[in-house]
Amino acid sequence: MRSAWSVAVMVGMAGPALAAEPDAATLLRRYDEVMGPAFFEMDTSMTAHREDGSTRTYKMRVLKSGTEKLRVTFSEPSSAKGQEMLRNGDNLWLYMPNLKRSVRIASRDSFMGGDFNNADVLRVNYEADYTGKLTTPSTIPNTYQLELKAKGPQVAYDVIKLWMTVEAKPLPVRGEFYASSGKMLRSAQFSEVKDFGQLKRPAKIMMRNELATQRYSEMLLHTMTVKDSMNQQRFVLDDLGK
Repeated sequence: MRSAWSVAVMVGMAGPALAAEPDAATLLRRYDEVMGPAFFEMDTSMTAHREDGSTRTYKMRVLKSGTEKLRVTFSEPSSAKGQEMLRNGDNLWLYMPNLKRSVRIASRDSFMGGDFNNADVLRVNYEADYTGKLTTPSTIPNTYQLELKAKGPQVAYDVIKLWMTVEAKPLPVRGEFYASSGKMLRSAQFSEVKDFGQLKRPAKIMMRNELATQRYSEMLLHTMTVKDSMNQQRFVLDDLGK
């Protein structure tokens, strides 16, 4: 019979138990916490690269409140200065300063003519909009791979494949975005992880158009401040343009 001491030594030699792998719901929640925390303001820019080699850069300030409200105000280029976008629930609007009125826009429409859709920017809430499952083994080393299926028609993509790093606090590294037919519409690379004080996350997202492969857009995060709350008046339709 083994002594209690020998059993203890053998247990010690075995080392600590491996941590349980997170489930899909935990990873989705983590994605939302990193890419779209509840309350924040940030300065960001998007550069769209076209087939003819031309580029166009938009600079904007983004405010977010909870899971349902987000406001974007454009400062550059001059042709877009003063334009604003507002999301409140499933409703999206674009404010046109020259017309002094707002028009409805759709989640699946292109964001300012680039390769992100409006939902990619205005509706970062994967936990609410998708159900997910882990795909094993992952096709990218040292990552968790998820397949997400849309819960309803309000989102831009019917299926998303998402890869996140295998670490204590996983971060996204790649996304693929599909139509219901199974055709890939967009792919995204997440890079340049930076510390923004209360939050560490990728500061660059490159979105490639898989239907017109010479087109792609880059979103760069310049500053980001996580808040405890936001002034709700900033997310009222009548406040646009003020």
